[in-house]
Amino acid sequence: MKPHRHSVALLSGASALALLLGACEAPEAVEDAPPPAANGETEAAMNGEDGPLLARFDWFHYEGGDPAHEAFPAGEGEFQNPVLGGFYPDPNILQVGEDYYLTTSTFAYFPGLPVFHSRDLVNWTQIGNALDRTDMVDFGNLGLSRGIFAPAMAHHEGVFYMLNTCVDCGDNFLITAEDPAGPWSAPVWLPDLAGGIDPSLFIDEDGRAYILNNGPPDREPEYDGHRAVWIQQFDLESLTTFGERIVLVDGGVDFSEQPIWIEGPHIYKVDGLYYLICAEGGTAEGHSQVVLRSENPMGPYEAWDGNPILTQRDLPRDRPYPITSAGHASFVTTPSGEWWSTFLAVRPYGDDLYNTGRETFLMPVSWEEGWPRMTGDGDLIPYAYRRPDLPPQDPADPPMAGAFEVHEDFSGPLPPHWMMLRVPQESWHDLDSEPGSLVLTARHVALGENANPSYLGRRQQHMYASASMRMRFEPQSAGDRAGLVALQSDEYWYFIGLARDQDGDVIRVERRAGPDQDVHGEILASTPFEGEAGAPIDLRITARAGEIDFHYALEEDAWRPLLEDADGSLLSTRIAGGFVGVTMGPYAYSGGE
Repeated sequence: MKPHRHSVALLSGASALALLLGACEAPEAVEDAPPPAANGETEAAMNGEDGPLLARFDWFHYEGGDPAHEAFPAGEGEFQNPVLGGFYPDPNILQVGEDYYLTTSTFAYFPGLPVFHSRDLVNWTQIGNALDRTDMVDFGNLGLSRGIFAPAMAHHEGVFYMLNTCVDCGDNFLITAEDPAGPWSAPVWLPDLAGGIDPSLFIDEDGRAYILNNGPPDREPEYDGHRAVWIQQFDLESLTTFGERIVLVDGGVDFSEQPIWIEGPHIYKVDGLYYLICAEGGTAEGHSQVVLRSENPMGPYEAWDGNPILTQRDLPRDRPYPITSAGHASFVTTPSGEWWSTFLAVRPYGDDLYNTGRETFLMPVSWEEGWPRMTGDGDLIPYAYRRPDLPPQDPADPPMAGAFEVHEDFSGPLPPHWMMLRVPQESWHDLDSEPGSLVLTARHVALGENANPSYLGRRQQHMYASASMRMRFEPQSAGDRAGLVALQSDEYWYFIGLARDQDGDVIRVERRAGPDQDVHGEILASTPFEGEAGAPIDLRITARAGEIDFHYALEEDAWRPLLEDADGSLLSTRIAGGFVGVTMGPYAYSGGE
C-alpha cells in the first residue's frame, strides 16, 4: 500500500531502514525542445520496435529519519535543526516586511539557486529556482562542484537582487526580479569582480549601494588560502560597479595567524554602525564566522576581540551527534526585535564523513556590548530550540526538516527540488506523453561523462534514508540500462536497475568509486531478470550512514536483496571531495550510438 502524498512520519535511525515506496515528478522540458516521444512512439519503443529507447517511472518515494531526531525531539514551541536537511549549502536569508526568503548554492546542478519562502523562519517552501532557463548560464562539462557558488540576495524599492558567481563559467553576475518566485532576469556580468567569489549587495538607508566580495589580496598571496574582502560602489540604475575598489579585510581578523578563506561577506547597519560578517577558516571542520565593524561602509573596520562569533572547531570530535563545519551565516530580525541567523553546517556519522552535504541551520543571534554572537566557548549548535517569536506556519509541503517521508507520483508538473547534472541541450524527459508517468529517453550519455545524462535527482536529506521507485523498461541492446541512482559526483555513485548484457537481461548493482574507473563503473552484484519484458520493477536504495543496501521487487512489497552492507562512505564529501551532497533518482542509458 502506498503512503499518502507528502506524509510525515517520525522515525528513529533504525526505523528509517524499513522505508516505504513512493512516487515522483520530473523537471520541466527544455524550452522549444521536442518531447522525447509521442504516445505511439512510446508504445513502439517499449515493444522493441523503431523509436527512441524509453524508461517509464510510475512513482518515487523518499523517506528518512536520523538518531538525532529521536535524541533531540522538538517539543512544544520548538523547531528542529537543520531547517533544510541535505545539500543546501551557503544559505543566504533576506527579510522583506513579514516575509523571509532564502537561497543556497547549487554548483553545476540545473535548475539552480532554489528560492524558499517562510514567515516563521522554521517552515520553508521552495517557490522556484532563480536559474531555470537554459540560456542563463552554461556549465559545459565542468565538474559537479564548480558552477554556482554562494548566492546573496537584496531588496530595494520593489526589486529583488541576487548576486552570484559562476565559477569557471563567467565569474560574477547579478540577476533581478520583481517576484522572488521568478522570472529572474538574464545575468548582468560584473567584470570588476573578476577572480572573486561570494559577491553580496548592501544598500544603505540613503540608497547608496555597495558590492562586497572575496577576491585575491592586493599583492602576491603570502600563504595558501590568503584572500581578501573587497568593496566597491554600485549603481542600482545601470547595474554597474564604479569608483575605487577597497580592501576591507586582508586575510582575516588576525593576519598573524595566517587565516584562510575569508569569504561570504555581508554588511548590516545597526544603530548607525556598519557590521561586516564573514566566514573564515574554510568550509571544513575549521569553519567559523567572524565580525568587524566601522562607522563607514567603506571602512576602516575593526575586528571584535571576541571572534569567532560562530564555530564548532574547538569541541571534542567524539561528542555524540556532532554538528561541525559551521559558518557562512547571514542575519535577519523579527518585528519583536529578535535576531536570527541561517548558516551552513554538517552532521558527520564518522570521522568527518557525511553524505548529506552542507545543510542549512537556524539559531538566534545575541548581542554582547554592541557585538553579535551565536556561539561561545563550548556552546553546541542546538538540534532543538525555541521557535522564533513569529506566528507559526503549517509544516512545509514537502517537509524539509526532521524525520519525514515524501511520496510523489507523476500526476503534475515537476516539483522545483528536482535537478539534473548541468544544463541540458535537448529534451530527454517528459510528463505529458503518458500522464501519470515520467518518461526518460535513454541516451548515449553515461553518468560518469561530466555531461548531462538522462538522470533526475532529489537530495538525500538524512543519513538514514531510502529512495524507491517503480520502473518499466525493456532493454534492446547490450549496454542498455535504467534504474535508480545514488550520486555524489560523476566519479562516485551507485546504480541498481535493469540492464542487458551479452547473456540477456539482468538486475544489477554498479558502482563508480573514482575517476580512474570506467564511466559506467564496475558491476558489484547481478542476477538474471525473471520477469516479463516491460513488466514493472520496484527498486530501492537504503542509506544507513556509512553503509548502503540495494533491493528490488518483481511484485509489490516482495523485496529481494541484491547487495547489502556496501560501502556508503564512498559517497561522503571527505572521500569523493567537492562541495555537494548525495542526490537520488531515476536514470536511463542507451548502449547504442
